Amino acid sequence: MGMQDRETSNLIGSDKVEGTTVYGADRREVGTIERVMIDKRSGQVKYAVLSFGGFLGIGDDYYPLPWQSLRYDERLGGYLTNITEDRLKSAPKYNNESSWNWSDQSESRVNKYYESTFI
Repeated sequence: MGMQDRETSNLIGSDKVEGTTVYGADRREVGTIERVMIDKRSGQVKYAVLSFGGFLGIGDDYYPLPWQSLRYDERLGGYLTNITEDRLKSAPKYNNESSWNWSDQSESRVNKYYESTFI
């Protein structure tokens, strides 16, 4: 698999996930995936960090969504979630890279907030 082959029928490169649109339950655009967070020990993707709330990338807030709350939808060409925009507005977030503490406590808070929204 060469560098240009960043996607197969079952696998996708992280650089192709970043920037992908996320759609809410109403199939409206909610935001885009800024990055994915991978568990160092298991190798499993734990979170997609959603960029949302700004205008043209300025003033965006960043929301870590549990990866299992997303499902790729080929027709939409993006990820689908049951999380509504209203629910997202009160979710755990950070304003920039330096203001988020990725401690175990923060992970627990994110998981607890979203525990009933997994697809």
